[in-house]
Amino acid sequence: MKLKQLIIYTSLLALGTSAGFFTRSYLHNQEETVLNPQLIPAASRSYSPPVDIPNPEDLNFVAKAVQQVGPAVVRIDASRIVSPNHNPFDPLRRFFGESEIPPEMERLERGTGTGFILSEDGIIITNAHVVAGANKVIVTLTNGETVEGKILGTDELTDIAVVKIPGNNLPIVTLGQSVNLIPGEWAIAIGNPLGLDNTVTVGIISALGRSSSEVGIPDKRVKFIQTDAAINPGNSGGPLLNAKGEVIGMNTAIRIDGQGLGFAIPIETIQRVAQDLYVHGEAQHPYLGVQMTNITASNLKNIESEFGLKLKDATGVLIVQVVPNSPAAQAGIQPGDIIKKIGDRPILESKDVQETVEASQIGAPLEIEIIRKQELQVLQVIPGVFPKP
Repeated sequence: MKLKQLIIYTSLLALGTSAGFFTRSYLHNQEETVLNPQLIPAASRSYSPPVDIPNPEDLNFVAKAVQQVGPAVVRIDASRIVSPNHNPFDPLRRFFGESEIPPEMERLERGTGTGFILSEDGIIITNAHVVAGANKVIVTLTNGETVEGKILGTDELTDIAVVKIPGNNLPIVTLGQSVNLIPGEWAIAIGNPLGLDNTVTVGIISALGRSSSEVGIPDKRVKFIQTDAAINPGNSGGPLLNAKGEVIGMNTAIRIDGQGLGFAIPIETIQRVAQDLYVHGEAQHPYLGVQMTNITASNLKNIESEFGLKLKDATGVLIVQVVPNSPAAQAGIQPGDIIKKIGDRPILESKDVQETVEASQIGAPLEIEIIRKQELQVLQVIPGVFPKP
């Protein structure tokens, strides 16, 4: 089994009467960005809980956090029409061969996930894989009311989506920060795991800055918060809270080969990408167009043999392949080049390259220091826009 098959996005997918899970694969810097309040208005009112709850003075911090945020956590049911004609492995092709499968054989897929309300007028944040390709999105509020949502934009590279529902004076979450988190702090997750609405679990922040490659999903651009708060299919898009009840991340993926390995997207990444999705309907990411590998003691001899190099030490990042006509190709970067520095940042691993490029500006030159055939060179690369699939 390939490593990325061990990662499961935490949304619940039902096909007819059977259940299955989205299995996909996924880095991003934790630069703090504040959403423009004129575009996504922040509420000044606080949500008034029902009068029959216990006295707040008698609640522990978990209960207080849930009381504060819970009303702004919603269930998202997305449905999409799937045609076997678009899936060469669909079993219906055994009966129809390469001929067109009748439209009546199309199937309806239903997925369940979670989201949280960011503004009083109905801006909701969730995972892109929860609503990807959906023909219809139904949002269920905690009071049982259901409304149809409109997808404003999705970003597959970070797995973030923005959905809009009609409404006024809706309960909203309070945003915190992830940049100052410390492993060992309390973490609270709220969501709809396995279709069980408004489920609360608690744990700790297990680690910070997990790169997408470290968790086995290198095609994404997110640096994850790792938590051991129980996360299950259906939790996708739900908030991860600190002890104050502030949203510090969005629960997104779990490792199915180990217990207590859940991952959340930092709130700073969510804010930045959600702003782009709200305004432009898409998010743009800087792009170089290279395939890289880390130089290590274990692969040093193979690299020297394959690329005809004589390396002094097992450090740096080797360029394995350059995409034709990409910004890297236009700058003269070649397979066999070893990246030692980008700007003022020393490069030790491929994730250093990814983080530095992601933090750069599209169209703004990047100075890249490389070693080519034992000679030090400095190249100017202008990042482009990450191409659409």
